[in-house]
Amino acid sequence: MTATYTFDVFSSLDGFGAAGGDWTGYWGKQGPELLEHRLGLYREEQRMVFGANTYRAFTQILAEGTEEAVRDPWVTRMINMPATVVSSTLEGHLNWPDATIAKGDAVEIVARMKEESPVPLRSHGSLSMNRALMAAGLVDRVQVTVFPVITGRNGLDPIFRGAEDFDLELLESRTLDGRTQELVYHPTLHK
Repeated sequence: MTATYTFDVFSSLDGFGAAGGDWTGYWGKQGPELLEHRLGLYREEQRMVFGANTYRAFTQILAEGTEEAVRDPWVTRMINMPATVVSSTLEGHLNWPDATIAKGDAVEIVARMKEESPVPLRSHGSLSMNRALMAAGLVDRVQVTVFPVITGRNGLDPIFRGAEDFDLELLESRTLDGRTQELVYHPTLHK
């Protein structure tokens, strides 16, 4: 049986995964319904998959404790889940409770994980890795949480810049806190 792989990402309406300037985590738009829903997503047993850059960013944010999101229960739950960090550069012990390094090509590693994992796989962020996995047909679900902001001047990390073209089948949609959209799609490479 093949494990389901979900690419989970936060986005501004204009497609940025983060923003500089005076924007804070969640672009300052988190609400109780969003936070409870996120916690629910992380209650089920699953394995996290991160690229090296996202792993480094998460551990830096956690060490600094500067983002409000660091104290959210869903983030604590995510940190305590088993994780695989795909990297050709990281060495030694990872500063994550139950994480291992998988060295090599992300497409080959995740293809093998999908075949062998008894639990679903989820990746939050890891943009370039997940674009490559989508192109290889390994992403079953793209879960985009769209916050009601446009960050044209301060947007960072364009989520799909450099991605292939995809057709998307809408699997689920919901509005959280009356303003934030969560859209879950099944991607298929556009031919």
